Amino acid sequence: MPRETKASASRLKREKRRIYLLDDHPMLRYGMAELINGEPDLVVCGEADNAYDAIDELPNAKPDLVLVDITLKGKSGLEFIKEIQRLQPGLDTLVVSVHDEGFYAERVLRAGGRGYLMKVSGAGELLKAIRKVLSGEVYVSARVSRSVFDRITGRGQPPEGGIVSRLTDKEVEVLSLVGQAKESKEIAKQLNMSLKTVEAHRTHIRQKLNIGSRAELIQFAVRWSMIDDFGCREPWFSSGATTFVSVSSETRKSS
Repeated sequence: MPRETKASASRLKREKRRIYLLDDHPMLRYGMAELINGEPDLVVCGEADNAYDAIDELPNAKPDLVLVDITLKGKSGLEFIKEIQRLQPGLDTLVVSVHDEGFYAERVLRAGGRGYLMKVSGAGELLKAIRKVLSGEVYVSARVSRSVFDRITGRGQPPEGGIVSRLTDKEVEVLSLVGQAKESKEIAKQLNMSLKTVEAHRTHIRQKLNIGSRAELIQFAVRWSMIDDFGCREPWFSSGATTFVSVSSETRKSS
């Protein structure tokens, strides 16, 4: 190969932007890697299925951008973003998740993330989002952008998610796991926290959502998790948790 051609090939290789994948689904990581590695200006430099391994590997992987899911074992995508902001402030993150953008996108941006893309989006939209963040911009859908703008200008509504928006990021994690029928001991293990801390979060959630009993909390959490996974909200979720609890109680009485 002529010297000039070798130099050009070497330069092209150096110019590829490096992408790190953080997602707990191997098939999804494989599909994203195939897509990204097929692009002339992008390359996958590493991957992990949990935040702890990713944090350990990032210094050697030297990515320009991390694609991260919200739901991860041990440490959520939101907590990962916050920690990366502390450890590597210049490293950009783009969330790619199945969860409803209306509820999570603004939380991601507040945590320091540079964008939010739902997994129902096409391959072309993923590449568009990656390149937009790599160029220094923020990527969100038109729906989220309009919502944020309207609220800043005083014309919008509070963040989507109804009363659940009152919860902290950690409380949302606990609520989601309660909705997956996990006991407090399992939640403590998965989130790497004490059983006492989990119980405190459950108590705070019940107080903030005006939910009386542990059984009613589980009912609410299951329903909320199902709706969140399908990326939609029902009207009663915006008015209060007690609506669901009272409906459930009436249903039990009539059955």
